[in-house]
Amino acid sequence: MGMEPDGRHGKWLDSPARRSGCPKLRLGSGESGTGYNECMLKIRPATEKDVELILQFIRDLAEYEREPQAAIATPEDIIRDGFRGNPKFRVLIAEWDGVPAGFAFFFFNYSTWLGKPGLFLEDLFVKPELRGKGIGKALLAELAKIALAENCYGMKWEVLDWNQPAIDFYESLDAKLRKEWITVRLMGQPMERLALQTTKD
Repeated sequence: MGMEPDGRHGKWLDSPARRSGCPKLRLGSGESGTGYNECMLKIRPATEKDVELILQFIRDLAEYEREPQAAIATPEDIIRDGFRGNPKFRVLIAEWDGVPAGFAFFFFNYSTWLGKPGLFLEDLFVKPELRGKGIGKALLAELAKIALAENCYGMKWEVLDWNQPAIDFYESLDAKLRKEWITVRLMGQPMERLALQTTKD
């Protein structure tokens, strides 16, 4: 899947900073401790070598969202769908001072009304002990660069209604909560039954 550090997918955040004076950057006021030190932060595309790390972030997020039993993806799943043939998703890894700090897991959808692709953020996670350093906002900023480079109409993601800190953070970015929409999901046996139906049913 690996994205190259060029204009098409946005500039990586680490390259010149680790070799020079590394100014402290300010990203805004959405997160406590909104600045991040460019010397310390690196955002890079995931590679197949990161599969176990990706799965650990997925499990950590499921634990945070109070559904640890729901995270059943395997290394084989991630390799098959992310790093073989036509990848179904992409992943960005954030590192703080060389330590894995968080990730963004995303893919593209399409707006029939706008006639443009969109970027859907499936998972965004930063380790609790590394929050407050602007890492989450830096990941979103990198996704915004990718969305612009891919001519996307925008970015979409979901947030649990009890996760008020996240809601406040997203609203600080001027992201809009679409409360009039309800997520619909069909899976498992109900989906299999539907697939077996014919036009006569």
